[in-house]
Amino acid sequence: MSRLTKLSTLTAAILLATGAGTAFAADGPIKIGVQAPITGEYAAEGQGIENGVQLLVKQQNAAGGLLGRQIQVIVCDDEGKASQAAICGRKLVNDGVIAVIGTYTSGAALAAAPIYSAANVIQTSDGTSDELTQRGWKTFFRNAPPNSDEAVFAANYMVNVKKYQRIAVLSDHSSYATGLAQSVKKAVQDQKGNLVAEDFINAGTQDYSAVLTKLKSKNPDALFFSGYYTDGGLIRAQMKQLGMNAVFIGGDANQNAAFAKIAGNAAQGAIIVNVPAPENLPYPEAKKFLADYTQAFGSAPPSIYTFTNADGLRAVFAAIEATKSTDTAKLIPWLHDMKQPFPGLTGPFTWDDKGERIGSPMSAFEVQADGSYKTVYPTN
Repeated sequence: MSRLTKLSTLTAAILLATGAGTAFAADGPIKIGVQAPITGEYAAEGQGIENGVQLLVKQQNAAGGLLGRQIQVIVCDDEGKASQAAICGRKLVNDGVIAVIGTYTSGAALAAAPIYSAANVIQTSDGTSDELTQRGWKTFFRNAPPNSDEAVFAANYMVNVKKYQRIAVLSDHSSYATGLAQSVKKAVQDQKGNLVAEDFINAGTQDYSAVLTKLKSKNPDALFFSGYYTDGGLIRAQMKQLGMNAVFIGGDANQNAAFAKIAGNAAQGAIIVNVPAPENLPYPEAKKFLADYTQAFGSAPPSIYTFTNADGLRAVFAAIEATKSTDTAKLIPWLHDMKQPFPGLTGPFTWDDKGERIGSPMSAFEVQADGSYKTVYPTN
């Protein structure tokens, strides 16, 4: 090997090691990764994320792709688990993706984020753990509001809007749920609310009667549950079975069509806190996406997270078009410093220098008898 060849090889290795940017041959496809729980207990959400990405990519490719190149989607199933998420992170980086859409759970997002950061691969995710934007990962962009924003809204709704006098908080042990529960607890106390109990469940246990009986003895008039819909539906049903009259208020991960199916008749009257429901989004882009998705897959998206992840991908597309490049060293600064709010399906937004989404309204929804959602706050 000549001295010049050795020098070129060394230079390339240094650029790769220092994360100078991720860009690939201009004549090949632009590779976009999807990391999501395609199987497992959160499969409905993961499949919605994948379907949304596939739909947008198909439409973009039909319109000529980006920069004269077609887009290729590479999917990795993380099952909503941190251990599998790390495997997905390494696989997608090795497959040459420039951006990864997903994942759904904070634990999985946290496990993959340092891998994407080291490779300078963009990651847009619905993980709501505040830690995700506090680690200094410039490659991470949050699609959804953080736990702290949701907590302040939920506390205000419980303490000041509904004026509940005795509030209990229930969580599982996941990064997302514990972070949200602690944020809600602090926000309730900051707003001078009365927190009478705090407890935990082991996710997936199925029978929560013991912890609910203990909470019932505290006589709460509102129970905030910070975990996922798979447990939330069961908790709501078992509250009714135990004659527990507290209003069930679920964090954003309870907003899924499966919540009402799991809870059955008990679902009616439950309150879910999240960004606006898909059918309530007033934006023309959202209405078109909803119609296109329903036509393509035979049913509506499972939740708002199909839309928020679609927004992450649409913003990456916009960055590629604006910079005329697939080099992440150019795309990442553009995403952090949008000159105008991006017209998202879920409303106009930008990202700050930490990857925090700016422009994420929250709402409180009441589950109706047919499983649909009615916005109860704010109402205008």
